Amino acid sequence: MSLEHPAELLLAAIARTGTCACVGIDPAPDLMPAELASIGDSSTLLRTFSAAVIDASAGIVPAVKFQSACFERFGWQGVRELEQAMHKARDAGLSVILDAKRGDIGSTSAHYAAAAVNAGAHWITANGYLGTSGLEPFAAAGLGMFVLVRTSNPDSDEIQSNALAAPKAGSVAEHMASIVARLGSTRRGTSGLSAVGAVVGATKPADGASLRRIMPDQFFLIPGYGAQGGTIDDIRTMRRPDATGRGGILVNASRSVTYPKGDGPWAARVRDAVKRLADDLRGVA
Repeated sequence: MSLEHPAELLLAAIARTGTCACVGIDPAPDLMPAELASIGDSSTLLRTFSAAVIDASAGIVPAVKFQSACFERFGWQGVRELEQAMHKARDAGLSVILDAKRGDIGSTSAHYAAAAVNAGAHWITANGYLGTSGLEPFAAAGLGMFVLVRTSNPDSDEIQSNALAAPKAGSVAEHMASIVARLGSTRRGTSGLSAVGAVVGATKPADGASLRRIMPDQFFLIPGYGAQGGTIDDIRTMRRPDATGRGGILVNASRSVTYPKGDGPWAARVRDAVKRLADDLRGVA
């Protein structure tokens, strides 16, 4: 496959920056720094916030993840700013993840996939609980996808850790992992990594190794690092064991980077936080 394969693009960006860090762009009105909180126009607020985080991230980390809900709450103006920010990030050389957790019947997923491509996404987060027919349109559109397998929120245990009844074995999460591995087996790039990846939370380290055994060729998008309590040691169990530099992990941090504590201008503090995140994760992949 060509370098346009989403996994190959992401792998090249990780090699270029030397880190597996991903910065989450989640503009939340109640968390805005003082110098932005006074901006009364939502479009200007979203544009200013996103541009500062993108500028701080470009060339330092390989990827950024846009939380769609944080933009959609502002209506069509928010969606417009999301698309413009995603194209800006793409032009800056970042791999772009649209965190929208889409998933529906196949015909509807095809519309979601087209919208994500038009918006500038390389990857999208997806919910696979309607089955593989709801996931296949994203791959057919050329998108990479991170399918929800083991998420970082505490109450995910209510569903994902439940054991399946015989004759199937393992947990609900492990069954979803097997679906991801099967779907991704025909979508590998030249590195061996697939464009069908998985969301596996850093706050669930006990499951990381077993899920990696089921999904040896998947990129893991790992939320929960930083503010939610995930650590470097939690992440190491999720690496692919075979090839240095092809560990297949991308570690996201959002609030701890974009709403950093301390004094001084907010944009400068974000730049410092991005550099710290990149340095913390340097060499882990």
